[in-house]
Amino acid sequence: VQLQASGGGLVQAGDSLRLSCEASGRSFTYDDMAWFRQVPGKEREFVAAILWNNNRTYYADSLKGRFTISRTKAKNTVYLQMNSLKTEDTAVYYCALFTGGRYFSPASYGAWGRGTLVTVSS
Repeated sequence: VQLQASGGGLVQAGDSLRLSCEASGRSFTYDDMAWFRQVPGKEREFVAAILWNNNRTYYADSLKGRFTISRTKAKNTVYLQMNSLKTEDTAVYYCALFTGGRYFSPASYGAWGRGTLVTVSS
């Protein structure tokens, strides 16, 4: 299983950015996926998750309304649309494959992408 995140970059506060996570190695039709983010020196933070069977989504409370997680019909690519970005959104963003447990816990994910850096300047 490989997860490849991309789409990060340097943007200004208020801008939008869309991250992509391409999964490969097998079918991901029946997998729940998520995005996390991490700032150096801090714990990895849950951002959003999407479920395979009904595309139900979960978000960190602080990000609801600005971030949107989605996936392709083939379910091998997951997106994170980020709008109205703030400087505090600066982090390395990771996509992850859910393997069981609580969606907001990093311990519930068995595979991680390498991360893509998002830097939001003021």
